[in-house]
Amino acid sequence: MTDASQRKQLAQNIATDLRLSPEQVRAAIDLLEAGNTIPFLARYRKEATHGLDEVALRAIEDAVEKAETLAARKATVTRSIRDQGVLSEELLGLIDNCVDLRQLELLYLPFKPKRRTKAALARERGLQPLADLLAAQKSLETSRDELLKRFVCPELKIPDRHTALEGALAIVAEQWSENRAVRNWMIEDAFASGKITSKLKRGKKDDAAKYDLYFDYHEAVKKVPSHRLLAMLRGETEGFLRIGIALNDARAIVRMKSEFLRNRHFPFHRELVATVEDCYKRLVQPATQSSVLQQLKERADSDAIEVFGKNLYELLMAAPAGPRVTLGIDPGFRTGCKMAVVDETGRYLDSATIYPTPPRDDQENAAKRLLEFISLYSVELIAIGNGTASRETDVFVGNTLAKEGLKLDKVTVSEAGASIYSASEVAIKEFPDLDVTIRGAISIARRLQDPLSELVKTDPKSIGVGQYQHDVNQTKLRRCLDRTVESCVNSVGVDLNMASVPLLSHVAGIGPKLAESIVAYRNQHGQFKDRQQLMSVSKLGSKAFQQAAGFLRIRGGEEPLDNSAVHPECYPVVARMARKLGEDPRVLVGNVELSRKLKPADYVDGQFGLPTIVDIVSELEKPGRDPRRDFRVAQFDESISSITDLKPGLVMEGVVTNVTHFGAFCDIGVHQDALIHISQLSSSYISDPNEVVAVGDLVRIKVLEIDVERKRISVTKNF
Repeated sequence: MTDASQRKQLAQNIATDLRLSPEQVRAAIDLLEAGNTIPFLARYRKEATHGLDEVALRAIEDAVEKAETLAARKATVTRSIRDQGVLSEELLGLIDNCVDLRQLELLYLPFKPKRRTKAALARERGLQPLADLLAAQKSLETSRDELLKRFVCPELKIPDRHTALEGALAIVAEQWSENRAVRNWMIEDAFASGKITSKLKRGKKDDAAKYDLYFDYHEAVKKVPSHRLLAMLRGETEGFLRIGIALNDARAIVRMKSEFLRNRHFPFHRELVATVEDCYKRLVQPATQSSVLQQLKERADSDAIEVFGKNLYELLMAAPAGPRVTLGIDPGFRTGCKMAVVDETGRYLDSATIYPTPPRDDQENAAKRLLEFISLYSVELIAIGNGTASRETDVFVGNTLAKEGLKLDKVTVSEAGASIYSASEVAIKEFPDLDVTIRGAISIARRLQDPLSELVKTDPKSIGVGQYQHDVNQTKLRRCLDRTVESCVNSVGVDLNMASVPLLSHVAGIGPKLAESIVAYRNQHGQFKDRQQLMSVSKLGSKAFQQAAGFLRIRGGEEPLDNSAVHPECYPVVARMARKLGEDPRVLVGNVELSRKLKPADYVDGQFGLPTIVDIVSELEKPGRDPRRDFRVAQFDESISSITDLKPGLVMEGVVTNVTHFGAFCDIGVHQDALIHISQLSSSYISDPNEVVAVGDLVRIKVLEIDVERKRISVTKNF
């Protein structure tokens, strides 16, 4: 939108919708259009946006995109109707004032190019004037037969009066079906009193057991939760179920008759009554069902994508074990357990395969090899994948450590997506000479050291924290997940001298190509000594440097501030602070005592406002602080390794692996996650499980029910 008045109105509309000030919105739009990234604006341009956070900035970005999409569609619709020569001032006004894409499409519906319908054929044969007379329902100057006789034309395939009437009524039915008021009323009524229905398709019962809840199911449209709708739709996609919307047909037909039938004495009244019923059953009812299902699907998609985004955020922001030598174990039965050791920085050191579980069950040699690795590489932490043979391997490792009196933390780590990473181009480039299973063990070890750095290498959809992630709108899902990863990466910050290409790709202003250039430069010239050296990287210009620099860290470099979130553009401010205290700027970094002597208001000037100065002082006090939680280890009961070992009333510790709208799933060390239903998450009412739990939380639970056959475990947090 280039017109100033349009831009102003857009900002006003967005501000009203989001409950922000127009000034904030206008500033955000201008900054986004200038090529600034949202992490950069949220962190380093607080004065310009009056403190807008990432959530608000994303909402503004989405609102602008939505407005641009609507404007483009309005232009297309207007051009199409004008080309048909039927664009009135009234219609143009309705189009211009339309603020909803769905309503715009309803406006366009009567003018949209038609398929070869019965009505379209009737128009081609010259029956539109007859249809107009029938729809008007005014007194006729002639008899029925005389009127119809005028339109008989064998050359146009209208051999008799009956054919003429039938064609004209088809046109009337189509016109009535495109009535915007009726369409809107039908949709509103469907949402108010309609029911979504699900039926088992004939002959599919034996193969559709997992959908047994939906074999003969109905629920109010206004109450159906997203997870149930997506489950039903998946059942339909797989060919087991038939989904529909049950409407109040009688009420709808009465409503349509009152809308369209105006003259009971009209000679064709009886035929028009039948046309209303035909219009409803053949056109309006299916269109309403389709529209309602589409809107429900869109709503369910949004809910599921939001759940996925929240879970992914918590997973990526999980507590890192930190720079400790870690042994990763990818468990297995027949093929053995793959072990890989990485050093404090995640660098691969060595690997081996042991067979502590059946069928070989060579625990003696397996223990010997395990202890050799621990001793040789001074292993501090053991990460065990949670897949096949996980609990058996965990018990073996625990027994081996206990026999030797070794007190090492061993942690069960989710393998979700590890196999996909192991076979990916990224993994092959990193470890071209290693077997795919060894790459998996390395990934498991690194996931424990730093979940964020390792998980960004894997497609988020493969990480296992979503809800029907393959069924929702993939474009919107990808957008949400990319934003979530970007937010996490920039919130934590990235070590410029250690980060992989996938991790650097998510830093504000960089992207995949520049990330590759940075790593290539690092490989050729050695470690970066300061942030300014980034300007020597091929194709990395001043704009990219401005956006990225504050999120990149250089440990042990020439400038201590390079290992903090203080942006290089703010270094002169720190120099002024140091001068006022009579100290060297380097001394300020990490010096709590000196930092607390600073008064932020003393350093506000025309370039830097109070919010930025406050952030600088806070960062000087604790430079490069990690916003993630402290690392803790879940303790699983060694005597419980499978679902058959569980009993009602058993109290255990678990790790939350997934949060949905209906509850949370947690790993309790038996290969099958347990469900904590939303009603069992809190002693008081909650509407959203995210209010009380998040992915990665350690929880104390009590077993309620076990269904071994269906592999379902129900537990409670309320005890």
